[in-house]
Amino acid sequence: MPRILTGITTSGTPHLGNYVGAIRPAIAASHAPGVESFYFLADYHALIKVSDPSRVQRSTLEIAAAWLACGLDPEKVWFYRQSDIPEIPELTWLLTCVAAKGLLNRAHAYKAAVDRNVAEGDDPDAGITAGLFMYPVLMAADILLFNADKVPVGRDQVQHIEMARDIGARFNHLHGEHFTLPEAAIEEHVATLPGLDGRKMSKSYDNTIPLFCDRNELKKLIAGIVTDSRAPGEPKDADASNVFELYRAFASSDETAAMRGAFAGGIGWGDAKQQLFERIDAEIAPLRERYAYYAETADGVAEVERLLRAGAVKARLLAAPLLTKLRLAVGLRDLRATEQMQAVATQKPAMPQFKQYREADGKFYFKLIDGDGRVLLQSIGFDLPMKSGHIVSGLKNRTLGLDELTDSVHVLAPATARDVENALQRFATAEH
Repeated sequence: MPRILTGITTSGTPHLGNYVGAIRPAIAASHAPGVESFYFLADYHALIKVSDPSRVQRSTLEIAAAWLACGLDPEKVWFYRQSDIPEIPELTWLLTCVAAKGLLNRAHAYKAAVDRNVAEGDDPDAGITAGLFMYPVLMAADILLFNADKVPVGRDQVQHIEMARDIGARFNHLHGEHFTLPEAAIEEHVATLPGLDGRKMSKSYDNTIPLFCDRNELKKLIAGIVTDSRAPGEPKDADASNVFELYRAFASSDETAAMRGAFAGGIGWGDAKQQLFERIDAEIAPLRERYAYYAETADGVAEVERLLRAGAVKARLLAAPLLTKLRLAVGLRDLRATEQMQAVATQKPAMPQFKQYREADGKFYFKLIDGDGRVLLQSIGFDLPMKSGHIVSGLKNRTLGLDELTDSVHVLAPATARDVENALQRFATAEH
């Protein structure tokens, strides 16, 4: 089962652009069957650009509250605070020791900071912290610790995923196969909202509409959106309008078509902005009440903290065992350890295997066993051996998926569907 991981930097207040571009599509994706979704609050990353501790704390609460208010279900996903996972900074150091400095020199954010200094006649590294320089390694640790398969990013973040692959591959080469190499899931379809001044909605431009501002503030901000000077009755170009772009991000296809017609018919800017306000408020109002509970009441704040701590416990059930293996692999071990421990830490796991057999009831069964001897899958009994063999063959060559076999094959605890997928992937890899 593929793992998808998303990090949210806790450096500001969520705005409508965050909601349309990240929160809403990510929560919708978390409900899709057949995936494991990880969402974390990247408060370590925030420290690279925010020096006010109260702002980091407040942003962490606001962002967590926003995701919960918008429908994220912590029972169905992994939802945690980065700083609650001590394995992340430890892995960051292990990866730092294999990451090439030349690779980090090419990181876009670092290069841009150096180029600005040079352009202004300053020392190339003036004001640049080691945190900014090492940002890609911390991001690699976020991803590799949970062996994420895909990381949804915009095009400007693809380089960081490629660097995580490079660093993970280098570690695997030196110390054995421990990491899944992630892929960037480029979000071409995700909308980028215009801000109040027409540029991309961004805290950097101070042109945002806070996601959960009250109705009066929302109406006031929308009224201030920059428009052209065309008067009521004059046709307006919907595709060149910030008001229309914002409306389309919240409206249905029928509503969008009707608004496009209204623009062609010369709707006044005041009327268009009023309709925009009503459409956004209709979607946000129910969420605003839940957000106020999580972000503004003592009980709500306590609930957010409880959910994040519970999420960290859940995440560490995956992170801690992997870190133990990585420490062994690099030599951080008990001095009484034998050379056999080193071999175990670095060797590739044994191949999984299918076992087919007949029980005393006369029926034919099969089970999938991983390299450590753990039973991952157990079939029901079949009257004919060819039925059992057909399913085994289909699972091996990936022509059959687990979702097609829910009535005849069971994943056994404490295995997970991801364990099964990893085992089956090894069969497919071995075939090629």
